[in-house]
Amino acid sequence: MATLYVENVPDDLYKALRKRAKKNGGSIASEVIALLKQWVPTEADLKRRREFYNRLAEFRAAASPGPGPFQSTLEMIREDRER
Repeated sequence: MATLYVENVPDDLYKALRKRAKKNGGSIASEVIALLKQWVPTEADLKRRREFYNRLAEFRAAASPGPGPFQSTLEMIREDRER
């Protein structure tokens, strides 16, 4: 596992991290790792997103199955007017 050192962290950001870590019962390092996991996508995450987007694009491009067994709105209005 890699090690990451960060220098020149602004004081207010460090205090906020320390407060979050204390609230969640962990260390500052564990809090930073949790935030990185939440906000920095891995290659696998990006691959899943691309696959989802491609499936969504295919779904949107597919032809509508049609109106189904129901009358169209226009047909219902015409029928009502004829009554």
